[in-house]
Amino acid sequence: MTLPSPVPTKSKPTPSKAFVISVVNAFVTRLGTIGIGIALARLLGPEEFGTYAVAFVALVAVLSFNELGVSLAIVRWPGDPKAIAGTVTTISTACSLILFAASFALAPYFTNAMGNEAATDVVRALAFCIVLNGLVATPAALLQRNFQQGQRMIIDQVNVWLGAAVSLVLVIMGMGAMSLAIGRVLASLVSAVLFLIYSPLPYRFGFSRRSAKQLLAFGLPLAGASAVVFAVGYVDQLIAGRMLGSVALGLYVMAFNMAGWPSSLLSQPLRSVAPATFARLQDKPEDMSSALLSLTGALAAVLLPSCAVMMGCAVPLVTLVYGDAWAPAGVALIWLAPLTAFRVLHELIYDYLVILGLSVSIFTVQLVALGALVPALIVGALYAGMPGLAAAPVAVAAAVTSPMYLKAMRRARVPLRAMAVRLLRPACVAAGAGLASMLLSQFIRSPLEAVLASTGVGVLALAATLTLARHDLAGVRLWGRGQEVSLV
Repeated sequence: MTLPSPVPTKSKPTPSKAFVISVVNAFVTRLGTIGIGIALARLLGPEEFGTYAVAFVALVAVLSFNELGVSLAIVRWPGDPKAIAGTVTTISTACSLILFAASFALAPYFTNAMGNEAATDVVRALAFCIVLNGLVATPAALLQRNFQQGQRMIIDQVNVWLGAAVSLVLVIMGMGAMSLAIGRVLASLVSAVLFLIYSPLPYRFGFSRRSAKQLLAFGLPLAGASAVVFAVGYVDQLIAGRMLGSVALGLYVMAFNMAGWPSSLLSQPLRSVAPATFARLQDKPEDMSSALLSLTGALAAVLLPSCAVMMGCAVPLVTLVYGDAWAPAGVALIWLAPLTAFRVLHELIYDYLVILGLSVSIFTVQLVALGALVPALIVGALYAGMPGLAAAPVAVAAAVTSPMYLKAMRRARVPLRAMAVRLLRPACVAAGAGLASMLLSQFIRSPLEAVLASTGVGVLALAATLTLARHDLAGVRLWGRGQEVSLV
């Protein structure tokens, strides 16, 4: 008698598989956005790009607290998320509609304060993304919870390429900054439809007073922290537009975007996987701490040399990629590249503390950092222009934000000595690589040759840091498979 062949079962998504897919997603996305971004920057120029930057800052500001932080509760929820999904959808949608109306009405006042009233219609156009974001907050959180990065990759790729293609066509047609807004809204609309199609649970509205109370108790401090996180991350752009003008803002934003090239390949995939990984270990504090240390070591090994080399060859890199008109952005990039390293590492700690339920501690850190950052930015812009503006966040990140996060980590019983070892070794290698890249950029006149030489230094530095972090890389692989590793 012949036995029937076993029916193949679909493998369950794991953190490691999700991270690999996320890295591929981020790489393809970044490759496309860099190419399209270069074309758009050369077609628009700093002034038109600055107009869009004013509007985009407004959008990011609202999205930072759009759904009051309740969607992240789905990622952290210990039980079946079906019980709270309807309530989350109702809260996030209602909030987004209110914020859309407020954004539409207040757009002229915001653009006037930023010194660029021409951006008013662009702000209002982008405000439609607020409603779309609120509508699909629940499906997006469910995909993250289930490590369904394959579906998320499809959504992200459609979003990026559709938005970029529409924007590029409209720019060529002469629609200026509004081209970018229309492309972003259309791409967000199509992405929202895909989120509904791929949602792990049926999309529905609902409301439970008990669930709403629990969600808001968790989400409101987190939403407040997220709003302050936005302010910490974007107040430099607000001040740049207000004090230095829209052209300087366009240059600064371009440098800011370039500084994010290395981190975009790591931060976005990491943040799509790390919270869910920590959440699954929250009943095992030592294992959760070990996972954090492994992720920190692996992340630092890749991130620090990349940012250091970019810092060293900042001016020739900007000139090579965007042309001579954008060369002043290179001066800002010198400071924004190391700032990116601080931000990515802080984001990892932020996600760790969120899963521990320490939303109030996160809010305190961000609030104090904001209080220190605003006067530092004003003084920097006033006395040193764009370079001073770019240097201020680095000083605050090193002297204020990092010590406060380390204090919070100590209270969370994370072994700081082990974390310091994982950061110190790649930092030393990165410092040497950054210095070598800076010297090469000064002595080599050709931007292309200077960038190629600096890239060679970066490759050698990266090989060294990855070798030093081989234990942590192995640990990340093991955590991704659900296995335990030691804290050594």
